[in-house]
Amino acid sequence: MNRRNLLKTAGLATVASAFVPSTLLASCANEESKNKEGIKSAVLSGKRTLGSLEVSAIGMGVQNMHRKYTSTVPYRPDMIKILQASYDKGVTFFDTAEAYGPHENERILGEAIQSFRNDVVITSKFGWNIDLETGQRLPGLNSKPEHIKKAVEGMLKRLRTDRIDLLYQHRVDPEVPIEDVAGAVKQLMDEGKVLHWGLSEPGLQTVRRAHAELPLTAIQNEYSMIWREPENDIIPLCEELRIGFVPWWPLACQLLTGSIDEQTRFAPMDIRANTSRYAPENLPQNLKLVEVIKSWAKEKNASPAQISLAWLQAQKPFIVPIPGTTQMAHMEQNIGADNIKFTTEELNSLNSQIDAIEIKGLRLPEFVLQFSKVEAPKK
Repeated sequence: MNRRNLLKTAGLATVASAFVPSTLLASCANEESKNKEGIKSAVLSGKRTLGSLEVSAIGMGVQNMHRKYTSTVPYRPDMIKILQASYDKGVTFFDTAEAYGPHENERILGEAIQSFRNDVVITSKFGWNIDLETGQRLPGLNSKPEHIKKAVEGMLKRLRTDRIDLLYQHRVDPEVPIEDVAGAVKQLMDEGKVLHWGLSEPGLQTVRRAHAELPLTAIQNEYSMIWREPENDIIPLCEELRIGFVPWWPLACQLLTGSIDEQTRFAPMDIRANTSRYAPENLPQNLKLVEVIKSWAKEKNASPAQISLAWLQAQKPFIVPIPGTTQMAHMEQNIGADNIKFTTEELNSLNSQIDAIEIKGLRLPEFVLQFSKVEAPKK
């Protein structure tokens, strides 16, 4: 019997109370509750399909549980509790990568999901040039077929599993034909070590070539109210080829949650300190978008984060956002976004308000942006 069934079984309520806090039992017993701000949170029941892969309508990003963007280190047992509680509340889609840590976030996820591994979908990613033994981050990319196979062996050990449900190429390697990458993944599939595959931030022609060689399940790109460029090309391509779409940074690294204001400044090691979207000269303009989101949050009795996530879900039925967090309350709010719906009229009105705001600054540092939209070399 898995954790979720344990908590739902009335006859075992006494047993469950010995292992989980009463507040968690209360949230599982009620389909919907409110936090201290009066914002609704709920048990997530919605499902969506990425290609042929069914997942919860909102996933969980596992990127910063080893170290926050602010460079502080979260308490590991708390991160385990958040991941397990998200499953108890209906999340079945967990996203990580060998580059997160490197390696450490895979270990955290692997530890957290042991008791319900067979009930969830886990992803990981290869592609950055990471030493397979030490986890040291080396310059550039590495998608050589033999490296991919060895990288996956390490993932399986850290995740304590026998297969990766969805394996992404984290960035397209400009030195390795995508057909060779697909061939390596196909061998891993034949061995049962990988079930589905996808690409992150790829060039459009690389998507077509990869999909022709070995059908893709999902594309993972940055996409949010503040970064809508994927609507112009990659999302229509996913719709054409029936590939799922997974937005990373769906909350723009806290900007769309309302927790950042004009006076916010970032620690030197924080990626936002080197990203002009968050620069002091650009924040006042970009925060105009947040004011729009806050007005809709008030109208819908929701949090700004919930409005931002619900907006993403409203764009296409094959879109599954994966917000990450290191706070239990934020996880509960995030999954509550699945209950927020927009009428066609409301969505048109919201989109018009978003369109009227000019966003200032780049979405990532230039040295990171150079790895996006890369086309793999011809075979």
